[in-house]
Amino acid sequence: MLHHPAIDPIALQLGPLAIRWYGLMYLLGFAAAWWLGRRRVNAPGSGWRVDELGDLIFYGALGAVLGGRLGYTLFYQPAYYLSHPLAIVQAWQGGMSFHGGLLGVLVACWLYGRKTGRGFFAVTDFVAPLVPTGLLAGRLGNFINGELWGRVTDVPWGMVFQGAGELPRHPSQLYQAGLEGALLFVIVWVYSARPRPTMAVSGVFLLGYGALRFIGEFARQPDAFIGFVAFDWLTMGQLLSLPMLAAGGVLLGLGRRGNAA
Repeated sequence: MLHHPAIDPIALQLGPLAIRWYGLMYLLGFAAAWWLGRRRVNAPGSGWRVDELGDLIFYGALGAVLGGRLGYTLFYQPAYYLSHPLAIVQAWQGGMSFHGGLLGVLVACWLYGRKTGRGFFAVTDFVAPLVPTGLLAGRLGNFINGELWGRVTDVPWGMVFQGAGELPRHPSQLYQAGLEGALLFVIVWVYSARPRPTMAVSGVFLLGYGALRFIGEFARQPDAFIGFVAFDWLTMGQLLSLPMLAAGGVLLGLGRRGNAA
């Protein structure tokens, strides 16, 4: 049985300014997206310029943060945040929704495409392989914060988390970092390394994330204020992943059909 290392969530204190690991993980994710974006821009026939990348990352980061926070407040604790509106801006305390962040990034891609004259799916196909490293960093931030722990388990690597009782639990943050972060990155990056029809890369990302998130949720403890949303096993994360699976299948099918035509 292991114990969570209880890492101080504040990485650096500069007077009244507290720099938190959670925020640093987000910065790391955006930095990785920029670096990987440079590689995609420099690939032969990419059709993108390096000077376009900075604006795209800025749009995406803004969409991810605003969408992730607003999505969490609306999907998970709407009643609480309606009665405590000032808490909405306290994102450093944790509480970000990937599904909300995805919606925010999609809006950002639409705005960027409208500004630059690029098609919406041309932008999302470029962005999709850059996203999983941010998910990996975010899940590591969850682990450092000791939040979003897993269900009670008897596996040898079960971990006791402060505030979660005395029983060992799955370190589900690390599972999800490996699935939604590392594995999804390999799948989407390798798939996008060759020319693909429009919408196909976006479809593979949605399918991959939806499936891997659905699987990872079986080890994660449902939020206490929600519990299971159906059938005594379906979680909110799984429910929100179902439209992603459907949309991913549609986009991949349309992309392949368009290529065949």
